Amino acid sequence: MNKSVARLGIGGPVGSGKTALLECLVPMLTQQGIEVAVVTNDLLTTEDADRLKSKGFLASARIIGVETGSCPHTAIREDPTMNLLAVKDLELLYPQLDLIFIESGGDNLASTFSYDLVDAYIFVIDVGAGDDIPRKNGPGFVQADLVVINKIDIAPYVGADLDLIRQQAPEHRRGKPIIYTNCKTGEGLETVKDFILETLLFEPVGANALKD
Repeated sequence: MNKSVARLGIGGPVGSGKTALLECLVPMLTQQGIEVAVVTNDLLTTEDADRLKSKGFLASARIIGVETGSCPHTAIREDPTMNLLAVKDLELLYPQLDLIFIESGGDNLASTFSYDLVDAYIFVIDVGAGDDIPRKNGPGFVQADLVVINKIDIAPYVGADLDLIRQQAPEHRRGKPIIYTNCKTGEGLETVKDFILETLLFEPVGANALKD
């Protein structure tokens, strides 16, 4: 009997940096000996899967692109059948897997994952969407196991008040963790990796704080 493979969802709006986050996290995890595969979701293409394959950090067969042909949240919440089948294919092909990422297509603040599909999920937003995003109380932002607030480096250029975001976001997360990241410089990524190791793979990683 195959061991249980952890499944982690990555959701969030279009352009928030979900795929960029995977481009950073997957090599970090594989360098530690974690066996990883990825399922991506796009409406009518396999664009994100092709982008990840082009990076060469995983065998192409470990990356499956799902064309959902519908609203992105349908394939990760109401009817995750296509994603579950992709996960099953990966588990059969690679029985040694430790972790499968499932990246949603870009969606809105109401996007959440079914826990029939994933064990936990990360919701990614970027500061370019505005410093009012935390106050909007979107279910994806409020309910996710981890929120990643990405592209913190662009705050001064888009008129977003990063200090205000840091002040208000925890109030709406109700004690759940938030990590601030910059995929270009690597800021915050080690803490995201530690969250994955502790929460999904049950590996102790020390005393890194997950809350701001």
